[in-house]
Amino acid sequence: MSSLKSRFLSTFIALGATFALTVATIAPAEAQRQTIRIATSSTGSYGYAVGTVLSETIQRGLGRGFEVVVQPYPSTSGAMISVMNGEGEFGYTADVGMRSLYDGARPYDDFSPRRGMLVHSLYVYPMETFMLVLDARKDEFNSYADFDGRPVFFTPAGFMNWLNMRRIFAALGYEFNHVEIDSATVADAYQARSIDGSAGYTTAGRSLPTYWREAELRANLAAINPTEEEKEKLRAAGLVPVEIDPSVAFSQELGVDRIWGVPIYFAYNVRADFDADLMKRILEILHENVERLVDGDPGFGPLAADFVGTQAAGVAANPDIPVHPGLAAFLKDHGQWDDSWTIAGQ
Repeated sequence: MSSLKSRFLSTFIALGATFALTVATIAPAEAQRQTIRIATSSTGSYGYAVGTVLSETIQRGLGRGFEVVVQPYPSTSGAMISVMNGEGEFGYTADVGMRSLYDGARPYDDFSPRRGMLVHSLYVYPMETFMLVLDARKDEFNSYADFDGRPVFFTPAGFMNWLNMRRIFAALGYEFNHVEIDSATVADAYQARSIDGSAGYTTAGRSLPTYWREAELRANLAAINPTEEEKEKLRAAGLVPVEIDPSVAFSQELGVDRIWGVPIYFAYNVRADFDADLMKRILEILHENVERLVDGDPGFGPLAADFVGTQAAGVAANPDIPVHPGLAAFLKDHGQWDDSWTIAGQ
C-alpha cells in the first residue's frame, strides 16, 4: 500500500472513531433528557394557545436537560384523563373540573386512574361568569334571586362556565333552570323570550367568546349583578366575586359601571407523584417570567398581577382537594399557605 493511501486510511479510521465516540457521548445525554408532556385542549382552542406559551417559558427556564411538549386532546376531560392514566404530566383543567373529578360526576363517574388523581398544582388564568339580560327587560331583574327557577341559557351544558353557574346557584339556594340552545342564537332566544337571561363570561376580564361578540352586535344588553347579601353567600362558599370593567370586553354599555363575576381558575395540574422539587422549580420559573407570559398572551394579565394569589385562590375554590407538595412549598415560601389545606401524600 502506498504511503499516501496508508495515511488516508489512518485518517479515515481516526475520523470514524472520533465520530463514533461523539455519537456514543451524545446518545446517552439525549436519552437522559426528561420529557414533560402538557396535555391540553384541541388545537386552535384558548387552552392550547396558553399551553404553548407555558411550554415555551418552562422549556427556556429548565434548559436542555428537559423537553417540554404540548399534546392536544379533543376535550378538557380527555386531557385530564390522559394524565391520570400516565400519558402526560400536566393536565388542562379548571377548579370546576377538579370538583367534578373528586365528586365522581360525569365523565368521571366510572373512572379509575391508572397512575393517580390530579391535585392542585398550577393555576394560570381566570374566566369570569356573570348574568346578562336584554336591556329592554333590565327593570325586571335586580339580583340573582330574580333568576330563581326562570329559563336561562347558562352557556352550553357541561361546559366550564355552565358548571360554574350551577355551583353559584347551588351556593345561593336557587333553582337552576337551564334551557339548552345553540349558542349562536342567544340574541334570537332573548327576543323570542324563550330565555329570560343568559350567562356571559370573559377571559381574564378582557375578551368575550365569539358567540357573545356576535350577540352583542344584534341585541342591546344589560348586566345583572348579585346583591351584597348574595356576594357574601358566594364568598362563604369559596366563590369570591371579582370586578370586571364592562368597557374593556364589551362594545356597548351594560347599564353598570362594573360587573361582578365569579371566576373559574383554569389550571395545568399534575399527579401527586410528579417530583416536588421540579414542580416548585417550574412555579418559580413562571413566577419570575410572568411578563414573558403576558407578552405571549394578554390573558396572563391577572396571573402577572398576582401570581401567588392566583395559586392560593385556585386551591381555596376546592380546599378539600389535596395540594401538590411543590405548590405547598411555593405557597409557604410566599406566606400564602393555609394550614387547613392538605398536602398530597401527607
